[in-house]
Amino acid sequence: MNKDEIRVRIRARKALLNDNEKASAAHDVFSLLERTAAFIMSDNILLYHSLPDELSTIAFIDKWHNSKHFYLPRVNGVSLEVLPYDKSRLHLGAFNIEEPDGNDVVDISEIDMVVVPAVAYDRRGNRVGRGKGYYDRLLADTCAIKIGVAYDFQLVDDIDADPHDVAVDYVITERGIVRTSRRRP
Repeated sequence: MNKDEIRVRIRARKALLNDNEKASAAHDVFSLLERTAAFIMSDNILLYHSLPDELSTIAFIDKWHNSKHFYLPRVNGVSLEVLPYDKSRLHLGAFNIEEPDGNDVVDISEIDMVVVPAVAYDRRGNRVGRGKGYYDRLLADTCAIKIGVAYDFQLVDDIDADPHDVAVDYVITERGIVRTSRRRP
């Protein structure tokens, strides 16, 4: 199955979820995430502000924003900038995603952990994004731990990775944590 076919299949499956299933899965995934050593040891965490078809990050951000330094991406041309999260300084930006306002851009090297959204993942850590390459360009420049979060049905058998694709270290679904083959022991 190619990336476009995966996108169509996952989009159709997501459309079947009701609000309770979405909320339950997000709770389970982020409960697992917050118990990982990577989360516990990370101070500066880049995550995404969720779209309606993604695992919601809202409750997780609300729960932890006073204990951790959260950052959100902002689209700038063909790249993503990293800015501190401040609920009072968000606007609807590119692709109808809430993005941070301001000029206080942070270098990706300051980030300890990146929570990565995707359409699908495989057990090797490969991901299918929305097709624009924003996260691949950003992730190529960081040594931060990369954690993919997804519904369990977003974990697929095999993704053909392109040379520019950047894999994640772990994938967390409501059913558990997958240590990808990208991760060294």
